[in-house]
Amino acid sequence: MIAENPQKNGREINPGDHLANERTFLAWIRTSVALMGFGFVVVKFSLFVKQLSIALAGRVMPTKGFSASIGIALVAIGALIALLAFLRYRHIEKQLLNKKYFPSFLLSLLLTIAIVLISILLLWYLLPNV
Repeated sequence: MIAENPQKNGREINPGDHLANERTFLAWIRTSVALMGFGFVVVKFSLFVKQLSIALAGRVMPTKGFSASIGIALVAIGALIALLAFLRYRHIEKQLLNKKYFPSFLLSLLLTIAIVLISILLLWYLLPNV
């Protein structure tokens, strides 16, 4: 196996920066998997409630039906976060190799906005039922 050159353009490469970039990427992946898992649970729970109403009452109970949409949205946002995390990881990796790192908060902002919007939708959906 040929060892990689530890220098790029005559400057020393810091492995700690690259490992931190990888840890951050994996944290974003965990977040996206959690969002997709939560979305899956929300969709399956709405199906469970429909089946339970059929078993108990013999018919489907009328509901607003937003839980399936919210669950699907969570899964889609989780997949989008995974894609954006990979793109961000590659972009930062190139910056680190070129010794020109510029922080960006776009992914953090997008995730925060998505979570806040989903939270508002969930609150709007759940509050009338309390």
